[in-house]
Amino acid sequence: MKGLNISFIIPVYNRPKEVLELLESLATQTLGGFEVVIVEDGSDEKCDAICKQFDEQLDIKYFFKTNSGPGQSRNYGFVRAKGNYCIFLDSDCVLPPAYFSIVHDSLTNSFVDSFGGPDQAHSDFTLLQKAINYSMTSFFTTGGIRGNSEKLDKFYPRSFNMGYSREVFEKTKGFSLMRFGEDIDMSIRILKNGFQTKLIKEAFVYHKRRTSFKQFYKQVFNSGIARISLYKRHPHSLKLVHLAPTVFTVGSIACWILAFAFSTVFLIPTLIHATLLFIDASMKNKNATIGATAVLTSYVQLFGYGLGFLSAVWNRLVLKKKEYSAYIETFYE
Repeated sequence: MKGLNISFIIPVYNRPKEVLELLESLATQTLGGFEVVIVEDGSDEKCDAICKQFDEQLDIKYFFKTNSGPGQSRNYGFVRAKGNYCIFLDSDCVLPPAYFSIVHDSLTNSFVDSFGGPDQAHSDFTLLQKAINYSMTSFFTTGGIRGNSEKLDKFYPRSFNMGYSREVFEKTKGFSLMRFGEDIDMSIRILKNGFQTKLIKEAFVYHKRRTSFKQFYKQVFNSGIARISLYKRHPHSLKLVHLAPTVFTVGSIACWILAFAFSTVFLIPTLIHATLLFIDASMKNKNATIGATAVLTSYVQLFGYGLGFLSAVWNRLVLKKKEYSAYIETFYE
């Protein structure tokens, strides 16, 4: 694409402190020349005053709109952005100084209409945030398909760190009305419309994710529900790897029941898996406490997703309920 002109679009809901950290990281990028569009999605705790602080450091625009969820807020921002290529970030992300330079160089040298990047845990993150990051990116929990691997499937950019061209937006009309899983739906439609995607591994972000076990559980529970919503829209999108957390959940519950009823020998598979998680997480984080916490967050991730998946199978496929009814009330909690 000639004359690459890039805008960042960031939907926000009640996260002024995190927006401050994200804008600080944008203001210290080694390469400038980009626009920042903040879309406040009906927040009670607004970040307009924080955005105002960066008027002299960034080419920044702030918009406030009625709450509609992040997907529609991204579309709202795209319409008002001046860039011919937009990068979407979650408000709980922080960028390394070279992020924009890496993305700009990659798109300039080998253009694609859509890209995505992985996420990592920053050294300043809490132990819980580091453990959650491990759980969401580990091969032992997600199969290696979340944002840092192209081995198991086509690459589907995720909205915490993805971008696409204005041509993509005009052809797909942007994100759908889905309240969760809208980024995967968007990536599927990008590929269906003949556009190419690519992973820029070096363009990682520091992603804080949820900051409590309760919030994390709700997030992954909704992810399990969203997988069935995606299946209803795109039947081919459901792969064997997506069934793994549900199989794990059912299998673990069965083992615990058998152990209680007959013999503790049935707990051996769980103990082996938990040990592998502990060793792997401890080695990758160089911290045994994070390793132990990661065992807990990994089980929250697996059980939360598995139970959400089963809930959606019952509600969407058996009871034929509508898409949003299962989790609209808990979307932002």
